[in-house]
Amino acid sequence: MYRLICSARRTILSSSSSFSKTQFHFLQCHRSHRTPSVQPRIGTPTFLFRSRPYSTDVITKSPFEANILRILCSEIDYQSDYAPPHQPATKFNTFAVEDRAGEQWMTMNGKFGDSEDIKIEATMFDGFVSVPRVGDDATGEDARLHISVIVDISKRDGSKTAQFICSAWPDTLEIHNVYVFSTTSRDNKLVRPYIGPHFGKLSGELRRALHEFLKARGVNDELSVFLHEYMMNKDRIELIGWLCNLKSFVEK
Repeated sequence: MYRLICSARRTILSSSSSFSKTQFHFLQCHRSHRTPSVQPRIGTPTFLFRSRPYSTDVITKSPFEANILRILCSEIDYQSDYAPPHQPATKFNTFAVEDRAGEQWMTMNGKFGDSEDIKIEATMFDGFVSVPRVGDDATGEDARLHISVIVDISKRDGSKTAQFICSAWPDTLEIHNVYVFSTTSRDNKLVRPYIGPHFGKLSGELRRALHEFLKARGVNDELSVFLHEYMMNKDRIELIGWLCNLKSFVEK
């Protein structure tokens, strides 16, 4: 399973890298149409939310570097003031949420009954599809953002793990593949058997049953809504952090 997860991560992060410029442009456009309503919460990293934190800094740099720093400070101020991010959630329903600061992933951990452990790993936005705008006066297209999700459901005795490769859309969770792993008794290593067909090739009855299997464990459309809200906030946090790191690099 470890090799598969690594492979899945490489594939997802590769697609995320190739998409980053388009996604960043879209998110910037998306921000420009949002009315800021979220305010910082207690415990939020203060460097993200200080209004005009660098306006009194004394810059002893060349004119070129001073101009870069001025632009960076202006951008940090704008991002912090216009749509300030809030402290990331640490819990969703029965799942504990672990933010991975500076990374393109987040992790959720939960349990089901006395026999199963559930681990969910989700990317930041790594793709989108264009859809027609809705409404009587709507013209053009909107983008539905995509999040890649890996769900591991492991038997607590270590005997078997089922892995679901999914897509989280703004209001829907889709399953793409289901893998089942067994632990050998001889060397305690996970082996990958026949991985089965693509989820879409399964019978409708089996697809519905597997969706119900996940829903019973809290992996459902409600989770997709949460992940999109979480990642929109994480995108702002990571952007401001990246700008601050770039500013620190130029200053040294």
